[in-house]
Amino acid sequence: MTPVDSSAGQPLSSDELLDIVDAEDRVTGQARRGDAYARRLRHRCVFILARDAEDRIFVHRRTAGKLVFPSLHDMFVGGVVGAGESYDDAAKREAEEELGVGGLAPTPLFRFLYESDEHSWWSAVYTARVTGPVRPQVEEVAWHDFLTEDQLTERLADWSWVPDGLAAWHRLTLWRATPSDQAGA
Repeated sequence: MTPVDSSAGQPLSSDELLDIVDAEDRVTGQARRGDAYARRLRHRCVFILARDAEDRIFVHRRTAGKLVFPSLHDMFVGGVVGAGESYDDAAKREAEEELGVGGLAPTPLFRFLYESDEHSWWSAVYTARVTGPVRPQVEEVAWHDFLTEDQLTERLADWSWVPDGLAAWHRLTLWRATPSDQAGA
């Protein structure tokens, strides 16, 4: 049975085909998204930190029907990289879909391996500027707002956040504090 997002009545993408990768991010095979999650198969994801013209960060709460981390807050938009898709193409697709805007050009920052007891994925972190209004995808976003970085920081301890997004946020904070690591990014 395909899970359904109860807020929109839309099937979720558990059948989406993903590349499975090794610890060095080399493709070793393919699997359906639902199987990759169920069997903890390492795959690829993208995280895009979207900022508006006032440099505020797009923050949202995921819908209750999401396959992973339902109803949790996130400071990134993004998702899985499809089989044969590049990180850059996935970042553009995911940002435009989730924010409901076109013409975005996400800038790659760095990659890291996210691992927990339940999940494992190579994660590419991007930033993107959104200059106009957003129309978030109702299947993905239950609530949203643009927050200043200080407002976001104040809410880190009070709100329930997706663990991979929180890991990406902490890595981004460290990455920004270490300019020598940014060479070539």
